[in-house]
Amino acid sequence: MTSPAPAFVTRLDGPAVEQQVASDMIRRAIPVAPVLIGLSAVVWGVDGAVSSALAIGIVLVNFAFAAALLAWSARISLALMMGAALGGYVVRLALITATIFAVRNQPWIEMLPFGLTLIVTHLGLLFWETRYVSASLAFPGLKPKGRIDR
Repeated sequence: MTSPAPAFVTRLDGPAVEQQVASDMIRRAIPVAPVLIGLSAVVWGVDGAVSSALAIGIVLVNFAFAAALLAWSARISLALMMGAALGGYVVRLALITATIFAVRNQPWIEMLPFGLTLIVTHLGLLFWETRYVSASLAFPGLKPKGRIDR
């Protein structure tokens, strides 16, 4: 009788569902981005549009980086994946904070549309994507086309 492999050294060999979900979120953000940028341009002018575009870029890079980090670490071990999830979160927050500090005094940045777009885009994409993510072992990652539960 063989004993099960310890969870901390077990690796995942299945599909990279993190990258599927992140790619889907990025794909869904593309049609919404011009609306947010346009709204910021109407209210705050060109500086607001640039600030909003920067915030959207930060959000999309954040999701892509998180997915790549989790997919990479899951192929090595579950322990590394857990560490990458926590450590990656802290590193990504630090990068976002560093970006804010780097641009906050630039003449072209408008902090209100930047901050609003950063928050609304992060939360909006996460909540929107919950409709498309499968919570099933039969379909890890995204639900099959035509199976959006309401």
